[in-house]
Amino acid sequence: MNQVVLVGRLTKDPEPGVIPGSGSSTSKFTIAVNRDYKDREGKIPVDFIPVEVIGKVADFVNNYISKGRLVAIQGSIGKEEYMKDDEKRSITKVSAKSVQALESIKKSEENSQTFTPSYEPSRGLDPEGFQAIDDDEIPF
Repeated sequence: MNQVVLVGRLTKDPEPGVIPGSGSSTSKFTIAVNRDYKDREGKIPVDFIPVEVIGKVADFVNNYISKGRLVAIQGSIGKEEYMKDDEKRSITKVSAKSVQALESIKKSEENSQTFTPSYEPSRGLDPEGFQAIDDDEIPF
């Protein structure tokens, strides 16, 4: 069984694309995944995992996922071999079947959009007319 689940942050915005002939959408991006331990220097090692997506999931990624966003990826690991400078090379990447956003908005956007509610009593309501209730009188 070849199945992988990863949680990490995008290192840059996704690269959208289209498969020639079929017109299916594609998306390529890399996620940074923290290891679950610290090294001798007290730092948490990070793995950078390339991810490819095709179809409706690619449309979702291209439209709604951006750099720094925390995502969960489910898919399979694949190895591609190619030639560069007369040298055989290979790359291991994830072919994602599912991409799930784990944050509603980026923290930077969240901090810039602040809402301060205000309260004004409606007319005819006298805030001074109410009496405090003693907690010992409440039956529950």
